[in-house]
Amino acid sequence: MRTLIKNGTVINPETHFMEITNVIIEDEKIVHIGPITNVTVDDHIIDASGLLVVPGLVDIHVHFRDPGFPQKETISSGALSAAAGGFTSVVCMPNTKPSIDTVETLEYVLRTGLEQAVVKVYSSAALTYGIEGKVLTEMESLKQAGAVTFTDDGRTVMDPKLVYTAFRKAAELDVPISSHCEDHHLVSGGSLNQGEVSNQLGDPGIPRLGEELIIARDILFAEETGAQLHIQHVSTARGVQLIREAKARGVRVTGEGAPHHFSITDEQALLCGTLAKVNPPLRTKEDVEAVIAGLADGTLEAIATDHAPHTAEEKARPLGEAPFGLVGLETAVGLTFTFLVHSGRLSLMDALAKLTVNPSEIMGLPSGRLTKGSDADITILDPQKEWTVDPEQFKSQSRNSPFAGMKLKGKAVLTMVNGTVVYDEMLN
Repeated sequence: MRTLIKNGTVINPETHFMEITNVIIEDEKIVHIGPITNVTVDDHIIDASGLLVVPGLVDIHVHFRDPGFPQKETISSGALSAAAGGFTSVVCMPNTKPSIDTVETLEYVLRTGLEQAVVKVYSSAALTYGIEGKVLTEMESLKQAGAVTFTDDGRTVMDPKLVYTAFRKAAELDVPISSHCEDHHLVSGGSLNQGEVSNQLGDPGIPRLGEELIIARDILFAEETGAQLHIQHVSTARGVQLIREAKARGVRVTGEGAPHHFSITDEQALLCGTLAKVNPPLRTKEDVEAVIAGLADGTLEAIATDHAPHTAEEKARPLGEAPFGLVGLETAVGLTFTFLVHSGRLSLMDALAKLTVNPSEIMGLPSGRLTKGSDADITILDPQKEWTVDPEQFKSQSRNSPFAGMKLKGKAVLTMVNGTVVYDEMLN
């Protein structure tokens, strides 16, 4: 049976195509984009009038907590959350238990994704065994087994000799290193950005310098070795500027901005406590503005959620003891449209590129494009839909969001993977 998506504004950011037209899907592929003459009674018709028909969204930074933490999230529940947010492809981070540092664990994650997930699940692999920063993993075998990037996300490898070796190997394999930037000698014990809010709450604070030192260090390693470096969840003004300057010198460096880093400040912790505890932390208005500017001028090519589920019990602990992280997949589109598109800071085309083709290109994924012959991974967005964030309605197993009660404008209303609808609120 064919599926016909009719009368939507079809957008392919890769080619800057945007036109009110139709998309025909058959045998899991897009077979036609354009005017139609023949519609049969057997066709499954989706009327997308007034809506945006875009490539399935791509998130290159999620924590699905499997193996090891099924009470927080599973690959199955994480995928349902992704689909509800409009994402059809995700890249899992390796700080599971055991960490994704062997071919066996990597194959388990990829196999489970194929068997249990409604979206396409890709995975990173750890840079060091156990994410302990001591011994490099077998990068070549892990890449051959399907790892799309290497990272010790959640921690930074502090031994420069080890990092240098890793960058040289990454250059040889032509695989990106994704860097969580945090100098552990400088950052210890804080929960919030070091500043007025941390002082007010009696928290030691996390200095911006802790992030910026590692951004600068890893840029130099990338420049020295020619390796591809991706800076994760950039949160400071100077961090954005360091990446901007490195790009101007021709360094192979890319960066991502998280929705929470371009929408709210550390003052959110005064409203919702540990729900606003993330790493790197929410910063100040100046930093938020810099992240937006970095997205606007192309310094930061991707929007990535850093979806990090935790149980209510864990987040109920005191500020210094509660874990870092928030769930982000189901609010990403609303935050992007509300704070970037509708505010005029990013064009619609540019914002969608940062959620589709750009992250795909960074990680070498086949996703993020809407063209004839490509997989029918499609998201339908309602840019005008106004809604209020209610974590109780999330498909994720966890509810740890600082956005509860926030009114947003823009939402994914249908998600399709290989031509199969995996999330649909158009009928509601």
